[in-house]
Amino acid sequence: MNRIAFIGGGNMARSLIGGLVRTGTAGAAIAVAEPRADAREALAREFGVGAWADNAEAARGADVLLLAVKPQMMRQVCEGLASTVLAGRPLVISIAAGIRLIQLERWLGGRLPVVRCMPNTPALIGAGATGLVANARVSAPQRAEAEHILGAAGLAVWIDDEAQMDTVTALSGSGPAYFFLLVEALEDAAARQGLPRETARRLAIQTCLGAGRMLGEDGEPPAALRQRVTSPGGTTQAALDAFAAGGFAALVAAAVAAATRRGGELSAQLGD
Repeated sequence: MNRIAFIGGGNMARSLIGGLVRTGTAGAAIAVAEPRADAREALAREFGVGAWADNAEAARGADVLLLAVKPQMMRQVCEGLASTVLAGRPLVISIAAGIRLIQLERWLGGRLPVVRCMPNTPALIGAGATGLVANARVSAPQRAEAEHILGAAGLAVWIDDEAQMDTVTALSGSGPAYFFLLVEALEDAAARQGLPRETARRLAIQTCLGAGRMLGEDGEPPAALRQRVTSPGGTTQAALDAFAAGGFAALVAAAVAAATRRGGELSAQLGD
């Protein structure tokens, strides 16, 4: 059984640990390094994992090392773990936004199998969408292990070109906020038409949930599902015409492009 060490025990690490335990990984095979005593105690109590205050103690002997710390802390954490990691040479997985594969490898001492991934916040409820990219030193079994770990909290999809990770960040990483904004706008619009706000919110949320399930379960492309509910001259057509007149598709494209561009800028700011 592979031993998995998490460096950082925050919300995302907790969601991944919970998913792993639910899908059959023994808590005894998981170690967590977390500086807060109350968080360590909660993780050990809830999942049966080993919990440490010291990063190197948690990482020692691990087959997989999952780095779940803030991007601004990553270099310091990696350099502090370098001797431990070089001794054991585990698969390294980072869930920190903007940190490139070459940066992780360099900070940890070089020539290591490294996977970089971008999960999103619905992973906290087991409904995440994660893009993963690996360097050339990651073996096929290690790719499968990384996919298993991230897949425990939702969908995990491999990306061939690391440069595309900024687009993954713009699409699925930031994407939940776009849907929250849409539901917020639908609620406000319905309230302005006289519908009670609580009723508008409940209907908008359920509509978003139902549409998402249809997209995931029906198998038809989004355009086909849209056409299926759009009668010529009907209410849906009137709404879609208004969206088109307002430049909806172009606005979405501009938003994703802006987020992609900003992802690249943030990555560059973190340096080598």
